[in-house]
Amino acid sequence: MKIGKVPENVLKRSVLRQIRTKRKEVLVGAAVGEDCAAIKLGEDEVFVISTDPITGTASDIGHLAIHITLNDLASAGAEPVGVMITLLLPQESEEQQLKEIMGQMETVCAQANVQILGGHTEVTKAVNQPLVNVCGVGKVKQGRLVATSGVKPGDDILASKWIGLEGTSILAKEKEKELSGRFPGWLVKEAQGFAGYLSVLPEASVAVGCGVSAMHDVTEGGIFGALWELAESSHVGLEIDLKKIPVKQETIEICEFFQINPYGLISSGCMLMAASDGNGLARKLQKQGIHAAVIGKAVAGNDRILWNGDEKRFLEPPKADELYRVLCP
Repeated sequence: MKIGKVPENVLKRSVLRQIRTKRKEVLVGAAVGEDCAAIKLGEDEVFVISTDPITGTASDIGHLAIHITLNDLASAGAEPVGVMITLLLPQESEEQQLKEIMGQMETVCAQANVQILGGHTEVTKAVNQPLVNVCGVGKVKQGRLVATSGVKPGDDILASKWIGLEGTSILAKEKEKELSGRFPGWLVKEAQGFAGYLSVLPEASVAVGCGVSAMHDVTEGGIFGALWELAESSHVGLEIDLKKIPVKQETIEICEFFQINPYGLISSGCMLMAASDGNGLARKLQKQGIHAAVIGKAVAGNDRILWNGDEKRFLEPPKADELYRVLCP
């Protein structure tokens, strides 16, 4: 495709035609010439807005882009309503690639009942791989908003599903040839399939119903980065049991192969939650088929401690994600 805005005929057949999910709240949605979307909400509802780009990988970029933004909204206790998308493609891109990315995004949106509201699609020399930025809009009833800063001393800290799911899936796809020379094919395929765990909307819904104090989805910087951010925003300390943090064996194997730390690996699909009765929340999550574990406790003060048996260490501020050590050495 040529540099510049995508032609109208391409926009219609490969972008707009992919958008099928509709919401009754949307008054103005995606269309040729529309620069804004319009959404009507109830008098007792609050807008929640989030934005995130996908820059680390081109594999399944459409799926990842939507999941990550919807997870941000879910961590605030909000119901996602719609997304605005900016999609930048390198000059050598074919229309089929654009169509595939849009199809991926609509698939995730349909599963979550979220409408693609509009956005911008362009071919440009400024990028050397597809770049997607998603702005998500959600709604929540007044008084039900959940902030990352809501952790209180004494709260239990829980992690849903497993850490490293997103990073493991990306590495298994981007480095399939290397990994297949070391591991059996079933392990690599299993790791690639971790992309199916990336949504945290189900656990967020259960947690909000249980009066959770705070939620924070685990993304760049991994579980260590997310724990630091949770504690920093709430001005609390932490005592975390490293052995209780849930991690898949496939993640451990692949991280050992690339000599990276799974606790610093991008982990969409895992949600950190703070609750006064963590074991009760974990049981309710498990009844819904969602793996969850209490991994520690919030405490007064500023000490953020990681225990590994009798070994004690202090949590550090977030660092560059371990994924980049492999993909951008």
